[in-house]
Amino acid sequence: MEQVADGVWLLRGDARKSMNVYFLEDEGGVVQFDAGTKSMTKKAKAAAKQLGGLKRVVLGHAHADHRGTAPAMGVPVHCHPAEVPDAESDASIAPYMDISELPWAPARWLYPTLMRRWDGGQVKIDGTVAEDDEVAGFRVVHFPGHAPGLIGLWRESDRLAIVSDVVYLIDSARLGRPLPAGEASVPHPAWAWNHGKAKDSVRKLAALEPATVCAGHEKPLRGENLRETLERAAEKY
Repeated sequence: MEQVADGVWLLRGDARKSMNVYFLEDEGGVVQFDAGTKSMTKKAKAAAKQLGGLKRVVLGHAHADHRGTAPAMGVPVHCHPAEVPDAESDASIAPYMDISELPWAPARWLYPTLMRRWDGGQVKIDGTVAEDDEVAGFRVVHFPGHAPGLIGLWRESDRLAIVSDVVYLIDSARLGRPLPAGEASVPHPAWAWNHGKAKDSVRKLAALEPATVCAGHEKPLRGENLRETLERAAEKY
């Protein structure tokens, strides 16, 4: 676990340590944003305890590699209203995903097994959050596309965006290989509820002009020209 910003800690785990769980300081405890994979549960519980205790989990979205620890954390779980059906489903692969579209054959047969291994199972949702709600000092932003109810968190004071899978800093079609330094991408259409809206959401993120982007996979992306990086990703991928 490492502190990546004021009051924000990142726990990385699972394959290549590329699965991310964030803990946000919140009135004597922490809020967990995104829930990583099932194998991260023990470390997530330990991290939350170390940081003063867990108050709630907020899902960036309900894909298997982002809800994995949620059923076992023992606190209320919240998500965007559009994610409730998938969060409470026992399916490890969302109905809109079409893994057959992945261009690399090994990924097409490995990913279904990996998704089942990563998944902690269906999650009881105790409440919802939507655009402009507040979570631990951050503003909720709705970024639909990769998933219908995908959300990110935005803090104006230091221009910090924690965005789940709005952008990928890994190759989402080739088993999570890191992208070249300083690059970002829109998740592959095989994973998308609506790929066109996913590209629009990357442009929406770019318009915020973030100084730091903390995504669902890999280390944070920092730099002076992140708007250009994100706009380039929306055009290229």
